[in-house]
Amino acid sequence: MTFVSTMENAVGYLISGLIGISLGLIGGGGSIITIPMLVYLFHIAPSTATTYSLFIVGTTSLVGGIRSAISRNVDFNSALLFSIPSTLAVYLTRHSLLPLIPTTIVETPFYTITKNIAIMIFFALIMVGASLRMIRDKSPETDVRSAGQNYFKVIVQGLVVGIVTGIVGAGGGFLIIPALVLFSGLPMKKAIGTSLLVIAVNSLVGFVGDIELLKEVNFSLLAVLSGIAVVGVFLGTYLSNFVKGKDLKSGFGWFSLLMAIYIMIREVVT
Repeated sequence: MTFVSTMENAVGYLISGLIGISLGLIGGGGSIITIPMLVYLFHIAPSTATTYSLFIVGTTSLVGGIRSAISRNVDFNSALLFSIPSTLAVYLTRHSLLPLIPTTIVETPFYTITKNIAIMIFFALIMVGASLRMIRDKSPETDVRSAGQNYFKVIVQGLVVGIVTGIVGAGGGFLIIPALVLFSGLPMKKAIGTSLLVIAVNSLVGFVGDIELLKEVNFSLLAVLSGIAVVGVFLGTYLSNFVKGKDLKSGFGWFSLLMAIYIMIREVVT
């Protein structure tokens, strides 16, 4: 193993911890850097990285979700209502939509767009939207309930989250939490805990469905990265007593935006 690859792996392990910290603090966000970590630091193909991301994000979120449930910060009715359409969308996307995308999408004498490049570009665009939302969100972290439960909007949002999760392997917390607050009327802390449970269900169902499609899975790497991320969840939960979620959300949003720009430049130029 070269010095460069050793350093890349070390940075990857550090980022794994940050993934867990973000999930523990704000119930989302960390999953959107899992794919770049796996692709650029551990040199895993994007199509495989989306599957690995589902396991890391799902396992980490499950631990955080259980911790939130013990603290009574999970609304199981909303979690069930959101999880059913989103899980269905994840499974159908992974098994029906992604296999339809050809290995080479566009080929010209000057540039070729492959399936892996398209996945990374789409993922970068999702990151841009998520980061801008986190940067602009100045709403206070209060426990004030919003008006009424809108079941139809929750179901539609669940389908959207499922499709996004299925394509890019990200948990979709940046979409789930606003939906739970606005359409289910949950206070912020309970929305974060419920989001972790929904992310866990979506991601782990997607991963289990993908196992049969992969020839080989590096479970050793997944165990190490997930273990570090789980430690990060507990640290993030502890830090939530001292750090305001909205402040972290803004800083993480700027980091994600820079990462998205880097991905687009790297995929287009190289």
